[in-house]
Amino acid sequence: MKRLIVLGVLLAAGGLSLTVAAFQQPPAGQPAPMVVEVDKLKDNLYVLKGGGGNSSVLITANGVVVVDTKNPGWGQPMLDKIRTLTDKPVTMIINTHTHGDHVSGNVEFSENVEVVAHENTAANMKAMRPNSSAAPNPNPPNIFRDHNGKGLAKRTFKDRMTIGRGADQIDLHYFGRSHTNGDAMAFFPAHRVLHIADVFPGRELPIMDSNNGGTGVGYADTLEKALSFAGKNADALVNGHFNTTSTNADLKDYIQFIRGFVSDVQAAKKAGKTVDEVANSWKPPAGYTAQPARVRSNAQLVFDETR
Repeated sequence: MKRLIVLGVLLAAGGLSLTVAAFQQPPAGQPAPMVVEVDKLKDNLYVLKGGGGNSSVLITANGVVVVDTKNPGWGQPMLDKIRTLTDKPVTMIINTHTHGDHVSGNVEFSENVEVVAHENTAANMKAMRPNSSAAPNPNPPNIFRDHNGKGLAKRTFKDRMTIGRGADQIDLHYFGRSHTNGDAMAFFPAHRVLHIADVFPGRELPIMDSNNGGTGVGYADTLEKALSFAGKNADALVNGHFNTTSTNADLKDYIQFIRGFVSDVQAAKKAGKTVDEVANSWKPPAGYTAQPARVRSNAQLVFDETR
C-alpha cells in the first residue's frame, strides 16, 4: 500500500511538472519571451544576462551606466528590468566592442544617452562588419545605418578614460588588439570588478575577429596585460557570455588555452598542413569548447599572421 501511495505521489508530481513545463512554453508560432535575468554583484552594481552578451549596470548618484546592450530588440527588455532596480534614468552606455550582440540595443535607448567606446570600436560600429566566423552574407545588416546613426558612439578614448569619481568611478582600459582592435574593459574600482567582456567570453574559443582588427598571434599577450592589471586591482571579472564572473586564476588558465591553440595551429602550418586540415582535426582541451566556424576562421588568421 505504501508503495502505491508513493507511486501515486510521484506520478502526480510528474504530471504537475509536465503541466508547468507546458505552461511555460510559448504558443506555437510565437517567439519565446525575452527574459532578462539579474545577478547582483555589489551594492548598485548588477549584471543583466540573456539576449546576447552580459551587461553590467552601475547605478550612480546621477543616473545609470550600462555596459553593452545585447542583440536587436533587447534594449527595451533591459530598460524594463533596470526600472525594477531603480527609478533613475540611463545616462550612459559603454560599448566594449562592435559586435551586434553587444551594441544593437543602443538604438532602443533615449537619444540623450551618451554612448562611449574605444576609438576603433566607434569606427567599427559605423561599418558593422560581420565577425570573421559568421556565415557569408552579401547584405549584412547595419542597425545603426537603419536607425540614421542613433546609438553610435560619440565619445571615445585611446588607451584609458576615467568617468565619474568616488563610488561612481569607472575606468576604461584598452590593453591592445585581441577579440577586435577596440576592446574596452570597464573597471569599477569601488567594487574591484572588471568587465572584461568577449576578450574572455567564458570557457570557449573566442572569435579572433580579423574583419574588425582582431589578432590570433597577439591575443594572449593582450590578455597578459589585462591580467597584470586585474591581478592587482580586481577580485572578479565579468565575462562576455555564460558565466557571470570569473577569477584572475580563471583568466590565467584561459591565457594558456589561447597560447595552446595558437601554438598548435602554428605547428600545423610548419608541418605543411592546410587550414582545412587544422579545422577538421583540432580539438579543445578538457573543460573548454570550440565552435567549428571559430576554429577555422581563427586558424586562418593565425596562418596569415605567421610567417
